[in-house]
Amino acid sequence: MLAGRVLPLSEEPSVQSSSWSLKPARDLLPKQFQAWQELLENRTGMVLDERRRTFLLTQLNARMRELGLDDYDAYLARVGDGPQGAVEWARLLDRLTVQETRFFRHPASFDFLSEYLQGRLAQGLAKPLQLWSVGCASGDEMYSLAICAAQALQAATLDFSHFGVTGTDISAQALKLASSGEYPAARLNNVPEQVREQYFSAVDGGRYAVKEALRSRCCNIRLNVLELNKAPLHNMDVIFCQNLLIYFRRWRRRDILNRLIERLAPGGIMVIGVGEVTGWQHPDAVPVADDRVLAFMRRKVA
Repeated sequence: MLAGRVLPLSEEPSVQSSSWSLKPARDLLPKQFQAWQELLENRTGMVLDERRRTFLLTQLNARMRELGLDDYDAYLARVGDGPQGAVEWARLLDRLTVQETRFFRHPASFDFLSEYLQGRLAQGLAKPLQLWSVGCASGDEMYSLAICAAQALQAATLDFSHFGVTGTDISAQALKLASSGEYPAARLNNVPEQVREQYFSAVDGGRYAVKEALRSRCCNIRLNVLELNKAPLHNMDVIFCQNLLIYFRRWRRRDILNRLIERLAPGGIMVIGVGEVTGWQHPDAVPVADDRVLAFMRRKVA
């Protein structure tokens, strides 16, 4: 690794010189790009292809400017350097895993979920419903799941508290936003006015906050999907894993799905982004016959 001065975290410069801020971003050499690709895939499983080269370059330069660094190799060495490197890697990862999200993204999935929950509740509720948003980002999907569960329980005249939603993500910054439960108005464009009034409150700055009654039914856990074996989640009724698998290689997508289906309760459903996986099979997974979504049910015990 190339030598270079690594600033302790306490010495990170808060203001950069104008000469540095005006420097144009240098492109990554082929070997440098490959090194960053390998690091990201080895640590997160995500594949950064040539189409996202500019994105990587932008995020690296933004963070390196904050640190006063101008050498890609020196920065690569920094993120791999012991405990301080782990902290810096977490900060960079927050930038590299930013995903577009919004409430009720892909409405057909939530229509399907509502129908499923209504059918489940019509059979009686033996235990509180447990739902899981995998790769929840800033929490939009997590709270969308919560709204669907709350509405289904209300329609069945059952107690509002008979459900819980867990959101997991690799980004600590995303989970912080999810925990806050506050969003700009534009993020709620897919939320019907009646639903907005029931589950959100207007706050300063034209933002909306999830009401406490709903937010209290949700929790967040930092989790790398490569480490699903460590997830303290079992016997789930619903798992949503949408717009996440597209970042992984095919063999790893199948491995992730294998682990997720094992976390479902018999009769539970797993909803995946349409087109994110083809040809996946598991002895306990039964494909759901619905043209609107890509979903699987865990086989019920005979």
